Amino acid sequence: MASSEMMTSQEYIQHHLTNLTFGLHPEHGLGFAHSSADAAEMGFWAINVDTVFFSILLGGLFLWFFKGVAEKVSAGVPGAAQNFVEWIVDFVEDNVRGSFSGKNAMVAPLALTIFAWVFLMNLMDLLPVDLIPYLFGQLMATFGAEPHHVFLKVVPTTDPNATFGMALTVFFLVLFYSIKIKGVGGFLGELTLQPFGKWGMPANLILEGISLLSKPVSLALRLFGNMYAGEMIFILIALLYGGGIVLAGTAGLLQFVWAVFHILIITLQAFIFMVLTIVYLDMAHQEHH
Repeated sequence: MASSEMMTSQEYIQHHLTNLTFGLHPEHGLGFAHSSADAAEMGFWAINVDTVFFSILLGGLFLWFFKGVAEKVSAGVPGAAQNFVEWIVDFVEDNVRGSFSGKNAMVAPLALTIFAWVFLMNLMDLLPVDLIPYLFGQLMATFGAEPHHVFLKVVPTTDPNATFGMALTVFFLVLFYSIKIKGVGGFLGELTLQPFGKWGMPANLILEGISLLSKPVSLALRLFGNMYAGEMIFILIALLYGGGIVLAGTAGLLQFVWAVFHILIITLQAFIFMVLTIVYLDMAHQEHH
């Protein structure tokens, strides 16, 4: 993307916070959004192409790397890649053993996938905020597009659609195993008979219903909020020094300092999402009598 000197501060920030959206506009028909207002007007009938692309790309990278290491695994002295993968697998298994008391062979692979995938999506936040959007804008300019109308967000977890998609998937798994393990009657009993017994059914249903529905909401918003705030700080640092690709100088130093601190945040958010998934599934496997 071009320097922020060609646009106001508000336009620069808004440009970075707008997804590459493809959908059905009520006035312009089917196509890509040319502004944040266009993207908003598309509403439900739209897809954030950049979120889908980078999510699939990073998910494929995770599968390719782990599959490649698994195919070359050796019982002898392991290489660096094998050591790295074994460390991650052991780390995830330790958390599953410590937080999950049921028996389900799906939980550990799911936890590993969530941790690695969310971490990789978060890791995109460490790239210079203007680098990939600028290159993509120049590429689209060769096809006649105006770079200021070309949007691209490279961090999928700064899109609430992505975080809510993952959180709802976990939520549906929680519902599925709650009904599978406890039966429909047992699951409904949890919602209506606790904590005040059969005489407090309305209050029980309200309290337990809110508690159940808050799980995917908090799971999604926690990840989105932290990553969105981190991305905003990177954008503001770049804007402070005129925008453009910040790699050196005082702005580059500030970006580097924040990036070092941000490594802790992106790792912690992937870890929290994984642990809460394990805990929620453990609760779904517990029978209450």
